[in-house]
Amino acid sequence: MKNKLARRHRLLLTTSLFTGAVLLIAGLLAFYRPPADRYDPKTRQEGITAELERQLPAGYPRISFTEVSSAAGLSFQHFFHSRSSQLPEDMGSGAAWGDYDNDGDDDLFLVNFVGPLTLSETERAQSPAFCKLYRNNGNGTFTDVTTSAGLALRIHGMGAAWGDWDGDGSLDLVVTAYPDLFLFHNDGDGCFSDVSVSSGFSKYKGFWSGASWADYDRDGDLDLYVCGYVQYRFDPIDSKKVSLQFEAEVPYSLNPSSYPPERNLLFRNDGGRFTETAKSSGVDNPSGRSLAAAWCDFDGDGWLDLYVANDVSDNALFRNLGNGKFEDVSHAAWVADYRGAMGLAIGDFDLDGDFDIFVTHWLAQENALFKNMRIGTRGAAPGKMVFMDVADQVGLGQISLDYVKWGTSFFDYDNDTRPDLLVVNGSTFQDPKDKRRLIPMRHLLFWNKGEPDGFYETSAVSGSIFQQSSVGRGAAFADYDNDGDIDVCIVNHGGPIWLLRNDGGNRQAWLKIKVRGRKNRFGIGAVVKVQTGERVQMQQIGSQPSYLSQNSLAAHFGLGSADVVDQVVVEFPGGATVRQRSVKSHQTIVVEEP
Repeated sequence: MKNKLARRHRLLLTTSLFTGAVLLIAGLLAFYRPPADRYDPKTRQEGITAELERQLPAGYPRISFTEVSSAAGLSFQHFFHSRSSQLPEDMGSGAAWGDYDNDGDDDLFLVNFVGPLTLSETERAQSPAFCKLYRNNGNGTFTDVTTSAGLALRIHGMGAAWGDWDGDGSLDLVVTAYPDLFLFHNDGDGCFSDVSVSSGFSKYKGFWSGASWADYDRDGDLDLYVCGYVQYRFDPIDSKKVSLQFEAEVPYSLNPSSYPPERNLLFRNDGGRFTETAKSSGVDNPSGRSLAAAWCDFDGDGWLDLYVANDVSDNALFRNLGNGKFEDVSHAAWVADYRGAMGLAIGDFDLDGDFDIFVTHWLAQENALFKNMRIGTRGAAPGKMVFMDVADQVGLGQISLDYVKWGTSFFDYDNDTRPDLLVVNGSTFQDPKDKRRLIPMRHLLFWNKGEPDGFYETSAVSGSIFQQSSVGRGAAFADYDNDGDIDVCIVNHGGPIWLLRNDGGNRQAWLKIKVRGRKNRFGIGAVVKVQTGERVQMQQIGSQPSYLSQNSLAAHFGLGSADVVDQVVVEFPGGATVRQRSVKSHQTIVVEEP
């Protein structure tokens, strides 16, 4: 017995000494290990982003995007003169597609930034950088009608959105800027009247960014939500300071964290008169530096909810309670994401019957894809919203780390029935060799192959324009030439716009649906569903704000090889539902509210 105890004692002692030696060696290795490379947002990190590039599968789309702005008659140069390194100068601008003359094709409004904030009044009045309106000629070209329309605005412009707020059947226009907010009434004769003063919009001064129309109270007329960014005030002392933005050094006057957040505005339309109700409705979001907002019925209860993308502050999700009030469910729904959020895309990327949220972010931050889990948990009650960020799982997360991301949208660029994505990029860092300029970046096109493969980055095989770099900001999507595939307009800071014509997407079948409501004439907020066999696609009219921009107000669906759609369903904001069966592909249809 004593021998057994002695052997056990020696064994325990040997084991303890051996374990101690192993721990000592591990500790020494950890102590002497060279420090890991820290992610530097200004340099490409091999092994972090480069290794995430996946080889394209055999079935990737053989489609090319061609830059045709000059051939189409679009002559536009963003920004005039040299930057003075102030935050408002670097954030814009956007574009908006809308059929303002009701001739059946989408026209284009381009927002401009007149020049640096240091321009004198004389220089500002002579600046060539003014907003422009281009009428679509219906043959792939445009005519500049800016002056005759009364929209040659020399402003510090940010965003724009079309919406028929008075229900007369013609699209009106809101334009956001620093420090002003503009509203223009479409007179129906090709001219617009500035009603900013009479509507009360002109009295609201701030740094206004994204704007989104919707009939949130279901009374038949359009209301307007306007994002406020920061309370920017120039101080000469600030121009000499340096600050940190997510551990990157930037001039103090270019850092949004240097300034308090601006409140957001909600203009309730009371029969053609507007009442600002953001605070009383619970959506003023005073702690958010807001850049984009999307109206969408995320919980399927028939009322439009509101998601707000905030820069260096928590994103916000407001559930519509149906009584003019909203409930903040940001944290409960798992979407109160604290990153540098810029642009928004809304769509049912996985075709499971509910709307998902894609958010673009600043440098060294992954883009987010919030999958709506409501339908996935079959039987979930309306109002119970839960999302999960699956960007990494589907190939959209870490691949974006090297970019500053802005305009974006879900769009089926190859008409294979699955929503794809474009992400427009452009740095906020100044060129070290010329601080008057910002560093350009290339843009990313993602093809949705479906489950379980996810998204593949296809820009390298989608046209030479994607091998070029620019300081991208806004992006707006429309089938401007009515050939059955979706094209893109990109606004480049300090440069010309790009009009990317889709060449080849119409080789597969498609269906375009325009919605016409009784008072809300362009059907903003209507849910459009297309069923082919067991596959159901859906979109909500006007729900994709991109960045400072607006897509066409028509729903465009890719149908693959289908010649006939089994069923088209349109659910109007007021509650009415219209169904059409056995609808042929390769056409545009109009669905009227009964």
